[in-house]
Amino acid sequence: MGTGKRGLIATAVTVIGAVAVLAAPGTAFAAPSPTPSPTASPTAVTNKDIEAVRKQLDALYHDAAVATDAYNAAEEKAEQQSAQIVALARKIVKGQERLAELKARAGAAAAAQYRTYGLSDEARLMLSDDPQEFLDSTGRVLQGQRATKALIAELARTQQDLKQYADDASAQWTKLEANRKAKATARKKVEQQIAAAEKLESRLEAKEKERLAELQEQAARQAQTAWLDSGVLKDISGKASEAGKTAVAYATNQIGKPYEWGAEGPDSYDCSGLTSQAWASAGKPIPRTSQEQWKQLKHVDVEDMRPGDLIIYFDDASHVAMYLGDGAIVHAPRPGRTVTIAGAGSMPILGVVRPDA
Repeated sequence: MGTGKRGLIATAVTVIGAVAVLAAPGTAFAAPSPTPSPTASPTAVTNKDIEAVRKQLDALYHDAAVATDAYNAAEEKAEQQSAQIVALARKIVKGQERLAELKARAGAAAAAQYRTYGLSDEARLMLSDDPQEFLDSTGRVLQGQRATKALIAELARTQQDLKQYADDASAQWTKLEANRKAKATARKKVEQQIAAAEKLESRLEAKEKERLAELQEQAARQAQTAWLDSGVLKDISGKASEAGKTAVAYATNQIGKPYEWGAEGPDSYDCSGLTSQAWASAGKPIPRTSQEQWKQLKHVDVEDMRPGDLIIYFDDASHVAMYLGDGAIVHAPRPGRTVTIAGAGSMPILGVVRPDA
């Protein structure tokens, strides 16, 4: 264990880095290991130390965002599968009722045929007082036979349908259980990442937290400035559609509400919860997660984006924000923050999608 405040910060970063590796298999973060110089005070905490904390926090919250997307996706699939199971159950009930009805009709037809037409055609012709009546009744018998064949065929189809419904319901139930487990795993991962980040931040004193906030703002400003300096904004002149205006109004009305992973409002949101609800308010339902929004919605060039479009961030599409125009976005950043306006270039842009293309 290190001595003094600087040693404590270094130890905290190392410990939290280990927690992150355990919580996210396959993902490793380089844990900073600042070593006090011989002339440095053992209690001094430098900007380099705080910058190491900032990078570690960014990594933890990024992984929490990835896990949140996995949780939201599993929850959405579980809801869809539950609805499909309910629909299949209704089909099974109706199929069983139809099967009972067909069996009753088949039984009645068999009994009538036995009572009325047990004799051979030759015997019935000889015993008949009216040959024409016999011929008419024979025609009705043929019609009845055809109807009986159709009845038996429908009976067989209904039985096959019932078996298929039961098989489908069983398959959906298996998927539902798998997605429930995936949801629980993702939830645990989110909680671990957020707890690790909060633990790391809790080790900082008030002045160090202020310096951390300054460094975070500085990093965002630098990224935004670099994006603007690229000249991209001069080519962006798109006007919002009517649905886009409605979505923007909804999203900006949520400013100040807290981030909460898995939340879709009305009191709190995660990043894709905000964007999906904003577009739902405009009558345009879109996928729940940022990754599915990236996969399913129409891609547009950054130079062609307009207010209401969604900007997807990071290579793994783990964050999403809504473009407002003039180089600004509204988004739900991460745990401990609120829905806010930020620079569109303050994070690495993967691409832009348009919900109402």
